[in-house]
Formats: sequence, structure tokens, C-alpha cells
Amino acid sequence: MEKGDEISVRDLQPPAPASSLTAAQAEQGLRLAPRKVIQTYDPDEWEVFIEEWATGLSLNYARVQRFGGSGDRGVDVAGFKTDRGFEGEWDCFQGKHYEKSLTPSIAWPEVLKVFLLPVRTPVYRLPSSYSFIAPRGLGTNLAHLISTPTEMRVKFLEQVESGTAKPFKELDDDTRSAVYALASATDFSMFGSVEVLALIDQHRATPYYAARFGGGLPARPASEDPPQAVGPEELVYLTKLVDAYRERYVTVDTIASAELHDKAGAHLRRQRESFFRAEALRTFARDQVLPNTFEGLQNELLDAVIETAEADHSDGLERLRHTLEQAVNAQLSANALIQVTEPADRRGICHQLANDNRLTWVVDR
Repeated sequence: MEKGDEISVRDLQPPAPASSLTAAQAEQGLRLAPRKVIQTYDPDEWEVFIEEWATGLSLNYARVQRFGGSGDRGVDVAGFKTDRGFEGEWDCFQGKHYEKSLTPSIAWPEVLKVFLLPVRTPVYRLPSSYSFIAPRGLGTNLAHLISTPTEMRVKFLEQVESGTAKPFKELDDDTRSAVYALASATDFSMFGSVEVLALIDQHRATPYYAARFGGGLPARPASEDPPQAVGPEELVYLTKLVDAYRERYVTVDTIASAELHDKAGAHLRRQRESFFRAEALRTFARDQVLPNTFEGLQNELLDAVIETAEADHSDGLERLRHTLEQAVNAQLSANALIQVTEPADRRGICHQLANDNRLTWVVDR
């Protein structure tokens, strides 16, 4: 140690925990923020992520398509605003994987590709907007150029005239002149970026978010009351309920008579509420979790109740009561939807299963 150097020595002082350890933390460890997770992706995983993200664009466009491979012509994702595709209005999203923040030298060849589209295929239109997407965002220089469209156009035209990057050097004179003329007449405010945080927020609206980043599911919206009139989608499970009522209440032989019955009527209303609660869960699952997750919950619940449903019971209503009770009390933990599933949902799923003829209440003896 050099004379005059100072060194500090102390006993270790582990930091105090911000909160007590949860079961999830013990099992999974520290969970990285989504923006940090994205930065760990290799090109293949990034491509899958962009594919998932693009599904969330469908509400804003007539059609969304993903392009890949060496022949993508600089278009990774295209959002078409009309059924005319590239011949109508469309937006371009350039989302290739890069290990570092995007720089002008990376961007210029991609910008060239989008101008070559209409130059080489005249029926193609330039996109209404062109957005760069990258795991580490834009570098300072490219961000500045995108914020100053006139300067960006000047810099790009310099590349067209005398750029040393291979795509520019390979342009023949006619193509170079056509690109220069088109770019000169183009408003470069069409170029922008989707920053990583915005990308994550948009991905959050897809069914893939929870599976990729965790963090639990959002709160479910309040369920609406069942419509007063019975719909055709209810006829199977309601008919099975009427069959069960008929065994005990001889005056009940139709859905209408069940609704008017002093005991069956209140019971029927509760079952309809549960059915529509489960239908709302189905819709929630479609928007928030991976495909087939809800169907997996149905199958798991069926496994939990089938022995009860197929056991001997004094009548159909007893079979129904015991089956619904078993559904509510069943220890289910494998499915992601369990964290937002309530007792009424479980009862309603039983009626969905009855609707699909996978459960019934009155059986031949």
C-alpha cells in the first residue's frame, strides 16, 4: 500500500429487509423489472416478444402482419389501416434485435429500405409512420435526429449521395436518384420510436404479459347482471336445472314455470348469476392470459367434482348441491386464474360444463 493511501475496514452490516419474506420471493427470488428482462433477450426471444406485442395492435388496424427473414424489406410489423395493405395507409414498426442502443449508422440502412419499397414496387406507399423498436432504445444521436425531422432528412440525403455503408454503395444511379427525389419530398416526422416502457405497457394489454413478466393478474371488472330474457346459449344448462326441479317440484316443467316458482325461482336466479359470472371470467381470461388457460381451469374443476357428480344421490337437486359445494371447496392451485376466481365463478363453471354436456344432474337409474 502506497504511503498516504487510506483504507476503511468494518464488520459486515447486512441491509435491513424492506419487508418480510413472502412465499413467492422464497420460491422465485428477486423479480427483475420488465425493462431489465427485455435487455436479457437473445434475438430469438426478442422476436417472440415482438410477435406477442404485435397481437395487441390489432384493435387499431384492419390487419396486422409480421414479416421476417432476409426478404422483409425493412418491415418487421405492418399495421394496415385498410384492406389494401401496402397500397393503402399503413404504419411500419422496425423491431430487430440489437445489442446496443440504436445509432444513426444502424438506422440509415433501415430507412433506406423503406424508401426502396415504393421505388422498386411503385404500387407500394410509404408508411404513414415508421417506428424504431429496440431492447435498449435509441442512442442520443438518433433520438436527436428523430426529434429534428428536417435535420434527419438532410443527414439521410447525405448518406444517399455519398454513404459508405454497403446498402448505399450498392445503389445504381437510377435507384439512387429515385430514392433521393422521394426522400427530399418526404416529411421525416413520419419517423419515431416506441420506447421500451411504452412497449411494455402495450404488451400488458395482450394475453401474454402475465406469462412473460409475472406480477399477477389485474383486477377483474365488475360483472353485469344476467339479462332478463334467457338467451339461447343458456338453454342446455337451464333445461338440466328444470329436470332437477321437476323431480322435487311437480309444477315445474319449463324454464318459465321455474322462474315463477317460490323456491326454484330464487335458486334459478342464483345459478344464472353464477353462469354469467363464469362467462365474464372466460372473457377476462381471453384478454389477460394465454390461450386455453380458461379451458384448463374448467378441466381442473371437472376433475375435482366428477366423482361427486357421478356418485349416488337422492335426486338431481342433491347431486347439484353437492357438486357445487365440492367445486367451491376444491383445492385448486395450478391454474393462473385461481387468483381472480371466486366461489360464484366455480359454480358458474359447473353450469358451463353442464352446458357442454360434461355434467348432468338427473341420471337414469
